Amino acid sequence: MTVPTQRGTPATPTRMLVLWCPDWPAVSAAAVNHLAADHPVGVFTANRVVACNAVARRGGVRRGMRRRDAQSNCPELAVFAADDGRDARLFEDVARAVEGLVVGVEVVRPGLVAVPVDGAARYFGGEHALVERLLDQVSAAAGVECQVGIADGLFAATLAARLGTFVEPGRAADFLAPLPVTELDQPGAERAELVDLLRRLGLKTLGAFAALPERDVANRFGAAGLLAHRLARGHSERPPLRRRPPPDLALAEEFDPVVERVDVAAFLAKDLATRFCAALAGHGLACTRLGIYAVTEEGEHLGRAWRCAEPLTPAGVADRVRWQFEGWLRAASGQRPTSGVVRLRLEPEEVVEGRSLQLDLWRNGGKGGSGGSGDEDERAARAFVRVQGLLGPEGVLTPVLDGGRDPAGRVRLVPWGDPRERTTPPDATWPGRLPSPSPATVLARPVPAQVFDDDGRAVGVTARDRMTSPPRRLSIAGGAGREVVAWAGPWPLAGDRRQPGPRRARLQLVLAGEGDEPPEAVLVHCAGTENPLWTVEGVYD
Repeated sequence: MTVPTQRGTPATPTRMLVLWCPDWPAVSAAAVNHLAADHPVGVFTANRVVACNAVARRGGVRRGMRRRDAQSNCPELAVFAADDGRDARLFEDVARAVEGLVVGVEVVRPGLVAVPVDGAARYFGGEHALVERLLDQVSAAAGVECQVGIADGLFAATLAARLGTFVEPGRAADFLAPLPVTELDQPGAERAELVDLLRRLGLKTLGAFAALPERDVANRFGAAGLLAHRLARGHSERPPLRRRPPPDLALAEEFDPVVERVDVAAFLAKDLATRFCAALAGHGLACTRLGIYAVTEEGEHLGRAWRCAEPLTPAGVADRVRWQFEGWLRAASGQRPTSGVVRLRLEPEEVVEGRSLQLDLWRNGGKGGSGGSGDEDERAARAFVRVQGLLGPEGVLTPVLDGGRDPAGRVRLVPWGDPRERTTPPDATWPGRLPSPSPATVLARPVPAQVFDDDGRAVGVTARDRMTSPPRRLSIAGGAGREVVAWAGPWPLAGDRRQPGPRRARLQLVLAGEGDEPPEAVLVHCAGTENPLWTVEGVYD
């Protein structure tokens, strides 16, 4: 394996050119579905807008907006689900166009490609001349609009591309200083919590964050905060790795039969990615620049480098392999390989020290070691999104435990992707609420019942919230009575004294087991003293 030498130093990161295709998920969705350029398009994940085109924004659509709100603002909005494979497949044409003009192309994500600018700028007679040629090349070959930015370091160059500007060498920190701190939360970086904390601390700009002493940042925000602090100061993402990685970290795999379908490649990529990351972890390393190289049955050589701001997880490696195969195998006629892939090689072209990072991906316990896996959570989230794509936003509902007195009323179902915040004040006391534990099963429709004492008389609730007599038997829906071996309550419904009508309360009853069955606990509701009305509302495990 050939390991490229590190360019630049921590104080002077590599000067990068970033080509950015705005709203790429919306652009690719519109292209696949043959929509006109002036049609509003929105791309959704978990019922939230993740991308939209300029036409949709003029109609009032914004990122993070709920689907119903987006369609209310822009009724003609074309709605599509997020599809990384689709985005990567179409972006291969753009990457190929850039690669036809300059070398060292790195795909950061579909819609964003980066190249070191120094050598290419000298060859074409300067940065401005290079950019003009590049824009013409991409427009002619791929037919898409794009913006270009140049700055020291990938982070500053990415933000420069969004503004369509060139940042003079050595001025990255000055360029970044007035920008909002929210720019740290780039796609794939997962810094939303850090950004929210910085804003609540009053650090609204990158310059304000960069002004903090590095030692204080490390103590307060940990390794993730220290990395973000380096970016805000205009430094490279990480200090260069000075020890040479072992030469056996590249992973090659032969395929028989050959791989000619994307779904087969995606299946094989999962095992390859796991082994690839495990080998790196064994040497205390993680990959931030992944080379994916393939050889076809006819001897064609394919290759692409993918850069990631954060160390790649096994899922991240598998995704990029799948995206790349999407681009290769589903390219336009004349650009796709003439035969299937017989050999695939994954090469860690840039690595970082694993111990300097917060790598939850190497832990089996997930966050906090609680036993959950981040990969499992991600797979579940993707499955939920796919179901929503088939059944609509209300197709996946998740429970939120909120305030209330009624066991059924305390559980609120919200669509997957919607905010899960409590809607009731945290200091609400809820007089009359049942004590813990709550019933494991709350019946959608309470079942009629009758409660009797030792003499067979109906039991009710008095005006002083007392039982007229101890409950001894419970009959459910007219069935045979079951012995009550223990009971607790009553818990009167709050506010009942101010309302006309019979007194109402709840009881917990423990029923004797039938045959070899263990005792069963139920929650019952009573209304009235004379001729009381009883219902079973829930069952305890």
